[in-house]
Amino acid sequence: MMRRSIAVISAAAIVGAVTGPAGANAQGWNDERSRMLVEQATERRARQIADTLLVTYKAAAHGYLTFLAQVGEGFTEPPKIVKADELSLEVYWQAPNLSKQLIAGRRDTTLLPTDINYHRDHLGIIQNNFPSIIRLGDGDEVRDVPHPLSADGLTQYDYAIRDSLQIRLGPRTLEVYEVRVRPKNDREPRAVGAVYIDRESGEVVRMAFSFTRAALKDRELEDVSVVLENGLIEGLFWLPRRQEIEIRRTGKWLDYPARGIIRGRWEICCYEVNRELPPGIFRGPEISLAPPGTPLPVPFVGQILDSLPPDIRAVTDADVAKVQEEARALVRGQALARVRGTSLAARSISDFFRFNRVEGFAIGAGATRRLGEGFAVTLRGRYGFSDEYAKGNAEVAYRRASGAGVSAAAFDDYLEVGEVSETSRIISSIAAQEFGSDFTDLHGSRGFSLSARSRPLAGWTLGSSGASEKHRALAVNASPARGEFKDVIAAATVRQRRLAFTADRPTRLGPLGFESRFHAGVGFVSFTQDGGKARTMSRFALRADMEKPSGANRFVSRSLAAWVAGGESLPNQNLVYIGGPTTAPGYDFHQFAARAAISQRLEFQFPVPFAAIPLGRYGRAPASITLAPFVNAAWIHGATPARQSNRLELVVPERNGWHPSAGVGALTLFDLLRFDVARGLRDGRWTFNVDVSRDFWGIL
Repeated sequence: MMRRSIAVISAAAIVGAVTGPAGANAQGWNDERSRMLVEQATERRARQIADTLLVTYKAAAHGYLTFLAQVGEGFTEPPKIVKADELSLEVYWQAPNLSKQLIAGRRDTTLLPTDINYHRDHLGIIQNNFPSIIRLGDGDEVRDVPHPLSADGLTQYDYAIRDSLQIRLGPRTLEVYEVRVRPKNDREPRAVGAVYIDRESGEVVRMAFSFTRAALKDRELEDVSVVLENGLIEGLFWLPRRQEIEIRRTGKWLDYPARGIIRGRWEICCYEVNRELPPGIFRGPEISLAPPGTPLPVPFVGQILDSLPPDIRAVTDADVAKVQEEARALVRGQALARVRGTSLAARSISDFFRFNRVEGFAIGAGATRRLGEGFAVTLRGRYGFSDEYAKGNAEVAYRRASGAGVSAAAFDDYLEVGEVSETSRIISSIAAQEFGSDFTDLHGSRGFSLSARSRPLAGWTLGSSGASEKHRALAVNASPARGEFKDVIAAATVRQRRLAFTADRPTRLGPLGFESRFHAGVGFVSFTQDGGKARTMSRFALRADMEKPSGANRFVSRSLAAWVAGGESLPNQNLVYIGGPTTAPGYDFHQFAARAAISQRLEFQFPVPFAAIPLGRYGRAPASITLAPFVNAAWIHGATPARQSNRLELVVPERNGWHPSAGVGALTLFDLLRFDVARGLRDGRWTFNVDVSRDFWGIL
């Protein structure tokens, strides 16, 4: 999915806030004023490149290169840091075009197994603000793109003054024009974005741009966004001050909710202009290691993870997000989108293969055909060798780059009951095959649906869906290697129409340093059973996950509340189900079927010494494991037997109320693997569970 060697380059972000009267000075494309301004800026750029007053300079650069992984449908959750590098550089330049960067210090930390390596020429800064041609990643990412402020670029791009703004750079406040840039032909390798030109001097203060699809040479790239900021040095020379880039990459042949992100951030300071440079400094590669013992131009402070910018785990950096949004507004969507075509489609590894008590071993596959303009058609199918039944799903969808979209689907598939997954699906498949412990409760569903999703609004994503479907009960068809399966739920045969609304807020840093994630849902159902009179019910659910780091320790809270309202008798598949490693450790899987339920878990995680585990080329696991003692309380009301089986102790109404439990977890291998032991304290039992990190359940 990700290449072993991923090119990274640094680019820049604005230091202060950007303010001003929006649209006050907006101009038309290529009007006289806009053309005059960009021609002046182009001329001044060329003059500085050839400026005889600037002979040499020496500077210091401090930056971070961070490789992150982002998973999950829609990529709404913040990415996880896989590897972070901090660098301290000596930077040299001499007219007309000699440059040298010495890596005086580099330290890194690996939080997840990886063998990623950065190209050497991406461990430094962009010293020349790009000449007439833009190249990124040694030409691997972007190549042969005319600079918007070059002689050739003036014939290849359209320009329009969008606004007159103020940019605060430390103590300085600059009056600038924001000039939008778009290619005349967006099918060619071109930049898309904006340049910010100082009103007083005509110099380029800032550039922020993305690229057309034709400019991206690696087919695995989703997009590349760059922001470069200059500062006025000694009142004469506009030289690099801050740089930032974001490179997002996914597989080219697999439509799968996982991506890798490279983020580079640099600050350049401490310029010494027109000083004599060390003899022979420009020999050898442009970017190389400094001699041993070279003092750090910018000293490292504390631990690398402590010094990382606080927003490094944001879904997308605010400045980069603005660049991407502007690019989408300036050119056609297909000029930025990945090439049309057909790719394998999967929401998780279990879409390809799984095992459960109903299907036995099942294999599946899917394909997505992108039609352009945000439209796509997806077909998925799966066949179970024990139930000898083919399932399928066909979907037509329209999605914008912002995440908003609508879709229509027809399906004949098996659906799971339960408010949350008790284990990852891949672990459930292994446990079902080997030990008869199936952590899925399935019923058949056939029908069609319509759904819509909004772009993020104040941090929340709103969704709605409607469906008309027919449910049916299923039976145990498979046999495990050891033990035997318990019955699935006794689902009712009903025809129903449902309408649901959801509100989701992905993980965000909130008050008091808590990282919190919320989900709220409400649904309304009309159903008929055995040709009887139509009845109605409503369903509500709330989930909240909160974590607060404190040094190497972490406090975790997971909350769930769900309830249904309706008549005296409801279909079993519409009840609230809890019980199992997530909602009620120490109790059987889905032991509790009820009208209402609450689950509250409190956990404290802290590291303890442990033997380091070598992982070959993927690094070495830390010499510690994380212990996680926890307590859990499950409350149920309106308990209802949901199974017809003499092998399962049914919950009876007398056992409504609280069901507490306690246990301890141990996380190892970069906290990717977790072992849990728990005891239910009210008619429960000892349970043992092994699983992978919850962060990766969505793609397993």
